[in-house]
Amino acid sequence: MSDKIKVGDYLIIQRQKYTKLQKFNNLNTTVNLGKDLIELRLAENHPYFTTFHLVPKQERGKRVYTLDALSTPSEIRNLKELLIKESGNDNRNIIDDRQSQALSTEEILKLREECESSSEVIGKLVENSKSFATKTEYSQEKYLKRKEKKYFEYITIRRPSIRLLADIYWRLDPEKVLGVRFDTLSQIISYSGVCSVGNFLLYESGTNGLLPATMLNSIGAGTGGKLVHLHPGNVAQKQALLAMDYPAEQQARCVSVNIYSVLRHFYQEKAQLKESEKPLETIPATEETVGLEKMEEMNGTTKRKHDETENGKTDGEPEVKQLKLEKDKQSWELENETAAGIMGEKFDSLVIVAKEHPYSILKALLPFVKPSRPVVIFSTCREILTECYVDMKSEAAITYLRVTSNWMRQYQILPNRTHPDVTMSGSGGYLLTGYTIG
Repeated sequence: MSDKIKVGDYLIIQRQKYTKLQKFNNLNTTVNLGKDLIELRLAENHPYFTTFHLVPKQERGKRVYTLDALSTPSEIRNLKELLIKESGNDNRNIIDDRQSQALSTEEILKLREECESSSEVIGKLVENSKSFATKTEYSQEKYLKRKEKKYFEYITIRRPSIRLLADIYWRLDPEKVLGVRFDTLSQIISYSGVCSVGNFLLYESGTNGLLPATMLNSIGAGTGGKLVHLHPGNVAQKQALLAMDYPAEQQARCVSVNIYSVLRHFYQEKAQLKESEKPLETIPATEETVGLEKMEEMNGTTKRKHDETENGKTDGEPEVKQLKLEKDKQSWELENETAAGIMGEKFDSLVIVAKEHPYSILKALLPFVKPSRPVVIFSTCREILTECYVDMKSEAAITYLRVTSNWMRQYQILPNRTHPDVTMSGSGGYLLTGYTIG
């Protein structure tokens, strides 16, 4: 993992409090921040956490910027110290008639083109404001922050982290991470006991790779821990995993496979050991295979074509053709074999984060968890977890069952004033936790 920005990396572009995930594909890569288009090529080979000044390019009709690295972030000027000279006692005599700014829209746009820095633009706006000097100091600070946000000319490029990725996905759309807020994500990791030793089982149906990336981060590099990441689709979502840029050795210990494909592979191998070379159709149905079929039916998932031909031959095929198929296995077949091998060893914890009802998934995966190991199920719907709670209580397969919910509130802390954020998320979802019984 390099300490310098290079082509191929995922970058976190930060402009004040706003952050955006961007892949640095090539030297022609650009990033859109609002109406501004920023070229990233000059960021190459600079250290992460470098602050860059946005230098405007002369392109008609477009706000295009290149980057100029600052030697130190202290070069950014403090607008409060520069522009607040006097303040009023209160705002009772200020009338918002939209006539306080003497500059027209056209004049402001021209200023933006002519001035070398955002500080100069904001300074001109303050000079031509009829009401700025009569506002309270607090109102003046709010005005400057609002204008600074609009005209701010610096960005910082940061390395992706689990916290930053979780915040970005949540801000864009909570459904991108199935409603898993960062505080709930930390609770999932805490309850599941993910660490550097052991095998861990995860089922998630679409979090942009945030859940497997977080669990792999907790396992760490150069350890013996392994993660089997189950998903319902043909291809796993891995953006967060790729963005974290884990070492190759660490990435190799996360095996992502289709849940139905790997379970069928596991039970076919198990049945073949018992029934020798009998075709799969003649193998008596077991409780596990019936449970798998029921789970597929409940989740509306059909068998994939490559699963239907997973044996590699049918009656009457030449043995030579079978040997050729075995030598030319596809990547998903190799991943299935690897995952099935780990499943035979059993797991030290189970985490389920699903769009669909988790009970059938829980029933299918519970046999692979060792006794006295944690089970964690997340859902945005309390009633779904309550149903699972009642069913698991009656079956006595999991003990110490608890349904919990996090309530997180952020506070704005400023000199002489502290208050909760006006806008905040209402719920971070619910967790059903417990321990398996041997």
